[in-house]
Amino acid sequence: MKIAIGCDHGGINLKPELIKYLESKGVEYIDFGCYDKNSVDYVDYAIKVSKSVQSKECDLGILICGTGIGMSIVANKFKGIRCGHCHDAFSAKMTRLHNNANILAFGERVIGVGLMTEIVENFIFTDFSGDERHIRRVEKIKAVENENMK
Repeated sequence: MKIAIGCDHGGINLKPELIKYLESKGVEYIDFGCYDKNSVDYVDYAIKVSKSVQSKECDLGILICGTGIGMSIVANKFKGIRCGHCHDAFSAKMTRLHNNANILAFGERVIGVGLMTEIVENFIFTDFSGDERHIRRVEKIKAVENENMK
């Protein structure tokens, strides 16, 4: 498993903790930035992570900004990307289990390190259920994408 990670200046303090967690679990990752506290546009980093997941360079992505909102909006503009904006462990698990989400977004100004660890663990170590009703629903999401992302 390889995870694409990215943040803006609003997520710069939580990203090293995410990296430490991923390394402790032996999870490979690509860090797409940002790398310091200077103000940057979250859009640029959400694009890099989304393209990496979309192209299958990485299996999943994780985005961190101040709230996670902006990053999730950008990621969900990419065909084939289903980004879950989650600030609790249950939602992170369910977005993988039921929605087959491939990117997780959350906010450093909303959660701390302990909760982040639970959220990330539930996200990356939960597989899509493959249940017929969830497959049907994800297929409907894909149909909406195909109709509206031309």
